[in-house]
Amino acid sequence: MSFFKAYDMRGTFGVDFGLDTVYKVGLALPKVVKGRRWLVGRDCRTTSGAVRDALVKGLSEAGAEVCDLGLCTTPMVYYFTAADNFDGSVMITASHNPPTDNGLKVSKATALPVGYADGLNEVERLVSGSGCRVSGVECRVPDGTVDDRQPTTGATCGISTSDPASSPLSRYVDWQLKHSNTQTLKNLSFAVDCSNGMSSILAKEMFPGAVLLNDTPDGSFPAHSPNPLKAEAREQIAKVVREKRLDCGVVFDGDADRAMFVDERGEFVQPDYLIPVVARATRESLKFEVESSKSQAGKAKVIHDVRTSRGAIETLREDGFEPVMVPVGHAFAKPIIRSEKALCGGELAGHYYFSEFFGCDSGVLAATRILSEIAKAKAEGKTFSEMMRPIMSRYANSGEVNFKVEDKDAAIARVLETAKTLGKEASRSEIDGVRLEYAEGWISIRKSNTEPYLRLIVECDARDRLDAWLSALKRAIG
Repeated sequence: MSFFKAYDMRGTFGVDFGLDTVYKVGLALPKVVKGRRWLVGRDCRTTSGAVRDALVKGLSEAGAEVCDLGLCTTPMVYYFTAADNFDGSVMITASHNPPTDNGLKVSKATALPVGYADGLNEVERLVSGSGCRVSGVECRVPDGTVDDRQPTTGATCGISTSDPASSPLSRYVDWQLKHSNTQTLKNLSFAVDCSNGMSSILAKEMFPGAVLLNDTPDGSFPAHSPNPLKAEAREQIAKVVREKRLDCGVVFDGDADRAMFVDERGEFVQPDYLIPVVARATRESLKFEVESSKSQAGKAKVIHDVRTSRGAIETLREDGFEPVMVPVGHAFAKPIIRSEKALCGGELAGHYYFSEFFGCDSGVLAATRILSEIAKAKAEGKTFSEMMRPIMSRYANSGEVNFKVEDKDAAIARVLETAKTLGKEASRSEIDGVRLEYAEGWISIRKSNTEPYLRLIVECDARDRLDAWLSALKRAIG
C-alpha cells in the first residue's frame, strides 16, 4: 500500500519510504499547511532519529522555524501544538505497527489533524512531482539503537514553561495529573504495561504504586507487539494480573495515544464497551463545564465510531448522553468532536477523545478516567468485570474480523446481498463502509484505511444467531 494513508503517512522503512521521501515531505508541508512555526516529536523506533533529521532539514529549507520536542508520546505533540500555538506539527511514529515501520502524523494549528482528504493528498502530489533528492542531507544512519539525543530546550524553541529549569515533559505531566484525579486510585491495585513504548517516559509519575511492565523505551519492542489489540500483546499483563490478584491491567500502544484494559481475571475488555465509562468519568471530572457540550435536548454529546457495540450506545443513552456516530480514525473524530461540541468520545481501537484535551486522543488521560471508575466500583464492592457486565452482556459480539481480499468492492457487494437474507433492515449508515441495523443485531463491513484488510463486525441478541450470521457473511466474503 501507499505510504500516504487516510489519517497519516506510514509504512515499512526502506521499503514503502526512505529518507528522501521524508525530506521531500518536509519541503512540502509548509506549502500545504500554512505557517512558519513547526513542532516535531518522535517515538523510540530505531529509525526515528534519521527520519527526524531528514524531516527537519526539509522543513527548515522550506522556511519553517522548527522546535524539536524529542522523545515523546503522540498526545504530547497534540498538546503543545494547541497549547503553545504552533502552526503545524509532525509526530514521527508508526504507532502500533511492527518495529520495522515508521511514519508521520501531521497536525495543523490547534492540533487539528491533516488527513489525506484535507492536505496529505496535496503533499503526496508535491512529493511525487518533486525532482529534489536527499543526497545532501546529513542524516544519522539507523544502527539499531534508540536515538536519545536531547532536543532543543522548550524555552528556546517555542514551548513555554513557568520554570526555566523545568522540561516540557514536566509541564505535560502536571497538566495530566491536574485533570486525572489520581488520588482516587490509592486503593486500587493494577498493572501498567508500557509495551517498551513512549508511555514509559511518564508512567512512574502518572501511575504511582502501579506494577509497571516494559517501562523502558526500546524501539525493537522486545517484550511483545506494540499493538494491544493483538492477543499476544496482552498475555504478559493478563498473567501478572492473575498471579498478583490485581484489580485490572492497562496496556498502552507504542506511541501512547491508545489504552486498553484487562479485568481482574486477565480477560480483555473490548475498548468500545468502555466509551460509556469514559463518558461518566469525564462528566464527573468536568461537572462545572458540561453545559457547553449539551445539545438542544439537554444531553451531553459523546462520539463513537461505526464499529461501536449497540450495548455501549444504549448505555450512553441510559446514562443521559446523546451518542453521535462518526467514521473511524482520528482525522475524522477530532473535527467532529469540536463541531458537535461533544464532551468526549471513543473508538473500538482504543482511542478516546476529550474536549478538554483540544478534542484530541490521550491514552494516559483515558486510562486514569477508566481507573477512577474501577476504583469507585471497588469501593462499592464490585469487581471490574461486574462493573462492565451490564454493558457487555447485552449482545454477542464478534469483535473485528479481518480479511485479505483482492477485490474489496466485490466482496462488500456479496456481503450486502447476503445481508438481505438476515432479516428486515431497520436502518443503515454509509459514513464509513456500511453498517446495517436489524431488530436482532447489526453488521458493519468496511475497508481499512491503514492496512490491506476488509473488516467485518457482527453483533446479535443471541450467540447462536451471531454464529449463523457470521458464518454466512464469511462465506460471502470468500
